[in-house]
Amino acid sequence: MKRLTNNELAKLLDKDIFHKISDAADTLGMECYVVGGYVRDLFLERPSADIDIVVVGKGIKLAEEVKNILGKKANISVFHNFGTAQVKYKKLEVEFVGARRESYNRNSRKPIVEDGTLEDDQNRRDFTINALAVCLNKERFGELVDPFYGIEDLEDGIIRTPLDPNITFSDDPLRMMRCIRFASQLNFNIEEETFDALEQNADRIKIISCERIHEEFNKILMTKTPSRGLVDLYRCGLLTRILPELTALDIIEKRNGRAHKNNFYHTLEVLDNISKQSDNLWLRWAALLHDIGKTKTKRWDNNIGWTFHNHNFTGAKMVSDIFRRLKLPLDTKMKYVQKLVNLHMRPITIADEEVTDSAVRRLLNDAGDDIDDLMLLCEADITSKNEVRKRQFLDNFQTVRKKLADLKVKDYKRLFQPCIDGTEIMELFHLQPSKEVGELKQTLKNAVLDNQVPNEREPLMKLLVEKAKDMGLMVDNV
Repeated sequence: MKRLTNNELAKLLDKDIFHKISDAADTLGMECYVVGGYVRDLFLERPSADIDIVVVGKGIKLAEEVKNILGKKANISVFHNFGTAQVKYKKLEVEFVGARRESYNRNSRKPIVEDGTLEDDQNRRDFTINALAVCLNKERFGELVDPFYGIEDLEDGIIRTPLDPNITFSDDPLRMMRCIRFASQLNFNIEEETFDALEQNADRIKIISCERIHEEFNKILMTKTPSRGLVDLYRCGLLTRILPELTALDIIEKRNGRAHKNNFYHTLEVLDNISKQSDNLWLRWAALLHDIGKTKTKRWDNNIGWTFHNHNFTGAKMVSDIFRRLKLPLDTKMKYVQKLVNLHMRPITIADEEVTDSAVRRLLNDAGDDIDDLMLLCEADITSKNEVRKRQFLDNFQTVRKKLADLKVKDYKRLFQPCIDGTEIMELFHLQPSKEVGELKQTLKNAVLDNQVPNEREPLMKLLVEKAKDMGLMVDNV
């Protein structure tokens, strides 16, 4: 991090938008400051297009004056209920708000707001590194106001609250999620007293809407090393309240000298592995939940030890409950996660045995367009400390990938979906939707996937009639 003087800050703010805001503020006789994340990121040398302006006075009034100065190139949105306004100019979004002080009712994170000073406004900020303010008025342009030594915390890589963290987190418990998110994004450490307050106030998260929680949780998942944030969430007690199905995996049972691995920390390793390969949020969710069914399916077998039979199928069913509870999307994104959780063992099973064309065809048929993501997940799932076995799996995965390429992924439906479908089967044998129809369809599908017959009408029809006879169906008119 680079320590900046006021003159250096003034040079960094030597942009058209800031000079226009400065002109508007001086015209109206208002103090105004750029605050928060934009200032923090100036010191961290990170790009930022979102600008927050605090005005000692009416933020909407200053926003309207700025819009007048910028003319038709700018658009303004006014939110009278909140006393804020947003001006969009070129690729920038500038939020204007009046300086304020806040007080809270314990049962709500919605504050009682009153007009205040800059000092009041900085006092209500969540963290010292977000309480930095730089004056934009001409006489003090570029002057840093840092009452809580946020610059020192930026230099030391520390997340702490400006005031008593117990009050900060109790007033607005979402700040606990933000605390861990910032620590994870910036690779900072949470100051000890601040972390203690996370533990003491973890139960307060229950007053926060699931939508706001999953929004912050998703940002943690999208960090470079998401396990860091998840471990902090777990240590302070938040993760158990948000995703108890995941923390339930943090157990190792031993019987007759045999122990299974800790599936919680294995999951975090898989998540970090996939995060090195993809920025797909929903693929990261699939990695997070891929072993979620192991707690329910764990059994002891005297012959082979601990087993988790069908944990993939059980886990896939649990995905919908988790998504509903957290108010995550219940559309194709959830179905995608379910599919990957359900199928994540298939490539591993194939790679652990002889890689046959039939098995790869079936995998491609079931995974469809998500086959590449499934393969990424399964490769990330190989966390064995036995380097020889790990290399064997990864080499076999390359064989699977080669066979997948040879089978022309884009044409898998044409190649592997029988040309006689369920509707035609019902018409041929005068059947209603039933178990018999499903059995006949599966017979044709298996024959095509196993390459027993070509996917052509005549040989499939012959096979269909033979199967129908075996089932005792009427085939005279077929």
